[in-house]
Amino acid sequence: MDLQIAAVLLPLLGWAVHGSVLAHRLASARRDPLTGLHTRAGWTARAEHCIRRHPSAAVLLVDLDHFKTLNDTHGHAAGDAALIATADRLRTWCGRNGTAGRLGGDEFVAVVQDMAAADLDALASVLNRPMPYNGGLLPLAASVGVCRVTELPVPLLTDALAAADAAMYASKGRSRRGSRLSH
Repeated sequence: MDLQIAAVLLPLLGWAVHGSVLAHRLASARRDPLTGLHTRAGWTARAEHCIRRHPSAAVLLVDLDHFKTLNDTHGHAAGDAALIATADRLRTWCGRNGTAGRLGGDEFVAVVQDMAAADLDALASVLNRPMPYNGGLLPLAASVGVCRVTELPVPLLTDALAAADAAMYASKGRSRRGSRLSH
C-alpha cells in the first residue's frame, strides 16, 4: 500500500515544486532586478486594473534628465544609484495610492488611483532633490508627464501613456526654463 501511495504522491509533489519554481520565475520577470519596481508587463496589468476601477486615475511618465552625463561623469555605479534613488522616491510617492514601474533605461512610469489626492509638486520636488553619493551630493533632475484618464475620450492605458509621453517631452522643453512638471 505504501508504494501505491508513493507512486501517486511523487508525481504530485513534482508538479507542485515545478509550479512553485515557475511562479517564482514569473514574479521575478515582472520585477526590475536593479530597482525592484514592476517591469512593463507587471506594471501594465496593475495599471489597466487601476484605470478600470478608478475613474479619477492618472498615468505618469518620468524620465531622468541628463542621465547620460551623470553616467559619463560619475560612472555607471553612480547611474545605478540614481536609478535606485529615483525608483525609491517614486515608489514612496505612490504609496498605497498607486503603482510605480520601470520601463527601462532611465524611464519610469506610475499610475495613481486618485489624481486629486496626488501631490504633483511634492513629486517634482522629491525627484529633483540631490542624491547622496560617495560622501557628496549628485544632482538629480527628472521630467514628468501626466495624463488624467478623465481627459481621454476612452480610458485606455495605451492612450494615457501616449498622452503622458507627449506631456513629459513638453516638460523637458520647459525644464530649461525652470519647470519640470507637465500635465
